[in-house]
Amino acid sequence: MAKKAKELSVEDKLRALYDLQIIDRRVDEIRSMRGELPLEVEDLISEVAGLETRMDKVNHEVSDLETDIKEKHQMIKDCQEKMAKYVKDQEQVRNNREFEAIAKEIEYQELEIQLAEKRIREFSARIDSKREVNSSSVERLEERKTHLTHKVAELDSIMSETAKEEEMLLAKSVEYKESIEDRLVKAYDRIRLATKNKLAVVSVERGASAGSFFVIPPQRQMELAQRKKIMIDEHSGRILVDPLLAAEQEEKMEAMIAAWLK
Repeated sequence: MAKKAKELSVEDKLRALYDLQIIDRRVDEIRSMRGELPLEVEDLISEVAGLETRMDKVNHEVSDLETDIKEKHQMIKDCQEKMAKYVKDQEQVRNNREFEAIAKEIEYQELEIQLAEKRIREFSARIDSKREVNSSSVERLEERKTHLTHKVAELDSIMSETAKEEEMLLAKSVEYKESIEDRLVKAYDRIRLATKNKLAVVSVERGASAGSFFVIPPQRQMELAQRKKIMIDEHSGRILVDPLLAAEQEEKMEAMIAAWLK
């Protein structure tokens, strides 16, 4: 169903648009207070998760290496048992051919033991290296977690102070938009998106639109003061209101916002 807005005079439309701008400006100020905190918290959460993931991976790699070392120790034990058996078998051989065959088996088991011991040293060195990496990661992780805790507390504090006001203002922004005709709301939203400071409706200050250095001709300033038509600043693209109207609405909305928050 199409929105039914009450028919307003041009002056009432300007006042409604400026009121809406005051509400949205206050929401922008609240969000600016939070600044980069939400992004900082998000980045810290990602960093902590990344560190924990990497440390878990290293711990699994260490566990696998420890398993490999146990297997090599068992292999050495098996080789030693075989060698002991071969030595006994050598004592019972009947000819040189059998003796040499067993001697080769003993030599093979010795080589297997030497290779296993070499692998154990390599695996142990890798474990030491990985544990050293994790040791430095633990310090980094604890530092990042502490920093995250402080940032979350800071953000929570700001949120608790401003959440009620922001929620109320956002609801009022929607409510005010419903009282303004669609084409003006769309123009307002489009201008807000296109401007860096998100100000779509501005007053004339010292002969120029707020935030602009381009002087508005006296004739246009007189027309603006008459409040007979919606006027757009040709340089900034913003909707213009006269200083008196702006001052009146600022005072009115300050009182209304204070009353809403009670």
